[in-house]
This record gives sequence, C-alpha cells and structure tokens, in this order.
Amino acid sequence: MLDIKYILANKDEYAAVLKNRHHDFNLDILDGLDAKRRKIIGETEDLKAKRNEGSKKIGNAKNNPGLDVNALKAEIKEIGEKIKSLDTELAEVETELHNHLMTLPNTLSATTPIGNDENDNPVVRKWGEPKKFDFEPKPHWDVAEALGIMDFEKGVMLAQSRFTVLKGLGARMERALVNFMLDMHTKKHGYLEVEPPFMVRSAILEGTGQLPKFAEDLYKLQNDDLWLIPTAEVPLTNLNRESILEEKDLPLYYTAYTPCFRREAGSAGRDVRGLMRQHQFDKVEMVKICTPETSYDELEKLTNNAGEVLEALELPYRVVNLCSGDIGFGSCKTYDLEVWLPSQDKYREISSCSNCEDFQARRMNLRYRPADGGKIRFAHTLNGSGIAVGRTLIAVIENYQNEDGSVTVPKALVPYMDGLERIEL
Repeated sequence: MLDIKYILANKDEYAAVLKNRHHDFNLDILDGLDAKRRKIIGETEDLKAKRNEGSKKIGNAKNNPGLDVNALKAEIKEIGEKIKSLDTELAEVETELHNHLMTLPNTLSATTPIGNDENDNPVVRKWGEPKKFDFEPKPHWDVAEALGIMDFEKGVMLAQSRFTVLKGLGARMERALVNFMLDMHTKKHGYLEVEPPFMVRSAILEGTGQLPKFAEDLYKLQNDDLWLIPTAEVPLTNLNRESILEEKDLPLYYTAYTPCFRREAGSAGRDVRGLMRQHQFDKVEMVKICTPETSYDELEKLTNNAGEVLEALELPYRVVNLCSGDIGFGSCKTYDLEVWLPSQDKYREISSCSNCEDFQARRMNLRYRPADGGKIRFAHTLNGSGIAVGRTLIAVIENYQNEDGSVTVPKALVPYMDGLERIEL
C-alpha cells in the first residue's frame, strides 16, 4: 500500500497514475477522511489536556478550599465519555481510510510505458529464432494426448474444467523441469530454496496485495482462515514480515517450487483447451528483498535469471515492458517473458518479473536498518516466475515435436530424464 502522506502531497501525480492504470477512484475521498481524522485527533488532544488540567486541580484541592471538587469530577467524567466517543469515531475513520488505501494500486516507474493494454507493450529484446518446421506443427494437446502423456478428460472427471492429469513421461518431464529450474536458481543464481506452506492466512495475502482486491480469483477454505496460494510469491515475500533486517544481510534471494491455485474468474472463454490456463498449475518462483538503491538493478538480474532457463532449454522468447494499462496491481515496473508457441504462431507469456518497490513492504511492515545507522526504512520487494512449469512443458512439446508425433527431449533436460532423448509411442 502507499503512504497516505505521499498520495495527498502528490495528488495530481497520483491521479495521473490512476488514470493511466484505468483505475477509477476519487482522491478527494482520501482528503476528506484525512481531514476528518486530523480534526478528531485535535479535538481529542484538547480534551485530554483539559482533563489533565482538571485532574491537577483536584490533586491540589486542599490548596483551593473554594473549589467544587464534585462538579469538577463530573466534568472530567463527561470529558472522558467524549474522548471515548471520539476514539470510536477515529477508529471508524481510520478503518475506512485503510480499506481505501488497500484497494489503491502502486505508483509507476518512470520507465513504465503509458498504454492501454498488451498491444502497447514494447519489446525490449528477443532471444533465439522460431524453428521452421517441414510440417504443420500441432498444438500441445494433440501431441500430448497422442503420446498418452496428458489426459484432459480425466482432469475434468476428477475435478472440473481447467484441470489436467499428467501421466507417464508427461508427469516425469514436469518433475524434471521443476528440478532443472531449482538447480539453476540455487546453484548458479544464488537463491535459497524454500518449501513454504501451500495455504496461508488472510493477512499474508493482504501483505502481497492479493487481498482484498483479488479475492474472487482465490480459493478459500470454508472452516478456516486459510487460502490456497495463487503463487509462491505470497509466502516467500512474507517470510520476513514484521521484521527489521540489517542492510548488510541484503539482498535476500528466495526460490520455491509450489503448486499454484487460481480461480481464473476473469478468463472465461480464454485458453479453454490445453494447459495454458489452469486452476491448478506448477511454478518455480523467485523473490528478492533489497534496498531501494539496488532494486532496479535486481529487477534486471531477476529477468535475466528467468531468461536463462529458456535459453538453456533453447526455447525462443522475447521480453516486453508492460505498459500502464497492463501492469499488475502491486508492481511499479514489470517485464514479461513470452515464449514462442509454433501452433499459435505467436509469443505467449511464461514469466512476469516485477519490482514492487516498498508497496508490499508497507503492507507487511518489512523494514531494514541502514548500515550507516540512518533511519529505519522500508525494503523493496521483487518477484518473478522462474518459470511457469506447465507453460514450459507446453513450449517444449510444441517446439520439440517431430513429424512422426514424437517429442525430442531438450539437451538440458536429458540428465533429468535418466538419459531419455525422445518421448515416443
């Protein structure tokens, strides 16, 4: 969340951010609530001063024989009741103010382009050239079903639409991809591997910005204050909530494999076939906690870390800089990595790498103590897919498919598949 002082001191600037994000909110509401809050606080302080003065008079009553102590006590009691009433009113105003702040999006980096939607996302760079096939490449669901490594009907039978069963070498390759990604991030990129809970409390989702705004996209347990995680970003970023870290210990790098659970409430009619948009999917996540001075350098490194996974698998991809109309709620700047899918003849998102600056840190009270002994500050948090495992499986199947229906195993994955070089009937 943003500091109310920042918003009110930069109303025009933040109003422009809201407009560019297509977020409709009247900032005068915050002005009114803040003014009301300050008025109540002022009245309360005046009453407390008056009560203290009266208490002193009662304490010195023996030095003032003409003082009507009973009347003064009655007045102090009345003042106490007014203070109690004002405290209740203040709590209501502060709750309303807090609830509004929790729904307002982050600011934007100066290097985030202004635009309406994904069509306005500039391409930053490309890696690799799409393969030219001597045959018409098939979509991953046709290839996988023919090989018997995916069963979409069984997924629907066991759960509902947007669930899939991976079988045999399909399940094996999914596991191989997870291990390959974790090994790269821990051994080469220096991340600490974590296995977090797959369910978290409401406060944890509030900390990273999923609640209250995106509640309809989440799965909640009926009898507990627990939600299935939509991404490992949620528990990883919250590992140091309510903490004061030392600058010498920063940056912190975390990575984790988890299943992820999303209702995909706003995706009706999109990617209804195959693995592209599932309610349950696997992902390897990367999270960084660092100082404000280093966070944008860390974003570049984070994006490169995700890209190296695709490069090692020899999958063509591009990096785009998300515009103001397409960027996520909590991010100041986001790079999307989009992998080439031959069956669609286009690039599709496979990783998002974001710098949230201190937006999440404020929500979870995550701070650090500067090495020079200066004032304690909020840390910056970053997150990125490292990468989406199911979508990587899609990309491998489509880019490595052969005319006879088999799929060649990428060289980097062969050691993780016990030397298997081809999936075939």
